[in-house]
Amino acid sequence: MVRLIDAKEVARHNTRESCWVILYGKVYDVTRFLSDHPGGSSIILKLAGRDATAEYDPVHPPGTLETSLPAGSFIGDVNPDTIPEATKSHNNMLMATSSTTIPTTTTNTNAMATTTKDKTPPDLDTLLNFEDFESHAERMLSHKAWAYYFSAADDLHSKQLNTAAYRAILFRPRVFIDVTLCDTSRTILGHASSLPLFVCPAAMARLAHPSGEHGIAQAAARTGIIQMISNNASLSPEQILEGCLPDQTFAFQLYVQKDISKSEAMLQRINSLRNIKILVLTLDAPTPGKRELDERAKNIGSELPLVPSVGISGPAKSSGGIGKAMFAGTSPSLTWRDTLPWLRKHTSLPIVLKGIQTHEDAMLAAEYGCAGIILSNHGGRALDTAPPAIHTLLEMRRFCPYVFDKLEVYVDGGIKRGSDVVKAVCLGAGQWESR
Repeated sequence: MVRLIDAKEVARHNTRESCWVILYGKVYDVTRFLSDHPGGSSIILKLAGRDATAEYDPVHPPGTLETSLPAGSFIGDVNPDTIPEATKSHNNMLMATSSTTIPTTTTNTNAMATTTKDKTPPDLDTLLNFEDFESHAERMLSHKAWAYYFSAADDLHSKQLNTAAYRAILFRPRVFIDVTLCDTSRTILGHASSLPLFVCPAAMARLAHPSGEHGIAQAAARTGIIQMISNNASLSPEQILEGCLPDQTFAFQLYVQKDISKSEAMLQRINSLRNIKILVLTLDAPTPGKRELDERAKNIGSELPLVPSVGISGPAKSSGGIGKAMFAGTSPSLTWRDTLPWLRKHTSLPIVLKGIQTHEDAMLAAEYGCAGIILSNHGGRALDTAPPAIHTLLEMRRFCPYVFDKLEVYVDGGIKRGSDVVKAVCLGAGQWESR
């Protein structure tokens, strides 16, 4: 019979010698785990003797507890009658997503949402553009979740210029062209897509909805587009691919870790997943950007070292938001000479470099035999005043047009209208671009 434990008893175990926490209504003795925790013991000790569910859940994939804690850590269930009502009601939503079964509900049970915000999902037919989606997202998400998604580096110049740059490019419409039948389908490295766009590898989708990246995968399947899975996804690659269509195509985005063996283990997992056809190596964020909105929204949860889809993490500094915490353990030492040969040794997947921001680096990518590049400044979230992708695309057309014949070129960042998509395609974005 499972032991029923009073919350007051849990509260007494709040020291390094005896450290208990409550997660999803269950009590765990994490004393033996303190020294093994990737972020160090101090962050767990901040939550010692408390219900840590609200801080833990949004930044850890389902199943992390089962694979991380030593055997025998589970003590029993907390007596629900001894939990404060506010904590109880909040955690009831989170407990539904604590197992390895991925929720598919369309009800917004945002784990980060506050009780003061209107979380009623709008009628999608009323959302006519990205600005509409953004305004409703700000209303429905908690401040912390919104700050992570919306934030960008320093003064947000690059983020804003990403969009403004498209406004500055004007069409030269031609007439007497039969447009009765238009085919929007394209391919990316030989894989079909119904539209000239793809899902970028954005992290931590479960901050907004418990189905996370798995829900995005289902949507991508219905629309026939390709999803790039983030290295810092809030679900494991296996969980995201669960139930996907047999012929559905995914790409996986990699951050190389300081502990290179962890990246090699991740590549071994990715190689075994037949639906993942492309490897994307991110280069435009060798260190975390200074995202002030995200940093101001920090709390204990943002200081927790994230254990994202790959199960890799590192010690998070005491300052900084979710974005900075996610980069703990990421290697800043990648080079053309060393990294690409190492990567090819561990995967046969075609390699796409994400984060090219100059025509010189585009030329080098072609020289090193990469299959494609994504022109990107990391959404303006890494280095403020870095150029927008569309500027780099124009730079390539002027200084190294031959590169377009050597590899496929994609762009991301700032695209908010279908007309922006058309502009990128017209300017040679390999027939491909993303939001």
